[in-house]
Amino acid sequence: MNPSPTWAVAYQYVYPMILHPSTSRGHANHGWLNSHHTFSFASYHNPERVHFGVLRVLNDDWIAGGTGFGKHPHDNMEIVTIPLSGALEHQDSMGNKEVLHAGEVQAMSAGTGIFHSEYNAKADEPCTLLQIWIFPEERNVTPQYAQKYYDVDAVKQEWHAVVNPMGKGQGLGIHQQAWFNLTRIPAGERRDYQRQREENGVYFFVIEGEVQLEGQSLKTRDAAGLWGQSSYEVIAEQDAFVLAIDLPLQLPKMG
Repeated sequence: MNPSPTWAVAYQYVYPMILHPSTSRGHANHGWLNSHHTFSFASYHNPERVHFGVLRVLNDDWIAGGTGFGKHPHDNMEIVTIPLSGALEHQDSMGNKEVLHAGEVQAMSAGTGIFHSEYNAKADEPCTLLQIWIFPEERNVTPQYAQKYYDVDAVKQEWHAVVNPMGKGQGLGIHQQAWFNLTRIPAGERRDYQRQREENGVYFFVIEGEVQLEGQSLKTRDAAGLWGQSSYEVIAEQDAFVLAIDLPLQLPKMG
């Protein structure tokens, strides 16, 4: 579950939008785990769906009560987990033992290497979450871990950054020039997204609801990557909960 990254210049983008409908994702149902993969992962491989810039993995996981991932390794990856329901118990080789709930975000820099486990903390109900992997801008950093509740009221009013580059905001810091932004948009309202850096693209993932993104309809679990503009028009067709990942389009050259 920890594919080795290829450190190279990212593929060239020709069109200003790439669509990833929810029905086009990879899928693996192991009984205790039902997972949808936006990008190539584990036994799912699609050479046209390996990454979007530094975004390497976006898994949409359902974990049965009392089950989970045993201890396993990671290195040189920034890992962001956004629980959507239930509770997730995390333990790692850095000595952290925490329970993560909906309304929180977790950020972990694997760096030189860590081991961790993730289990549904409740025996009688499932846990659902998004787990997202980002290539770091620097290899072999000191591993670190953090989690926090985000501002629910701010998410209802704006694109609220819950993860940002180290030292650049109130969200959890990661070792990459990337921002994770959440927002809830009532049906009929418009909430444009302003890109953080000229070099970045933006990957939008509709967690719930339906939006028009630059005129393109996206429904629950649909996604789209865009680049080349400083802002993007987002209109809610239904009440919507949306994640926007603002991130470099070029992978680090690290040999």
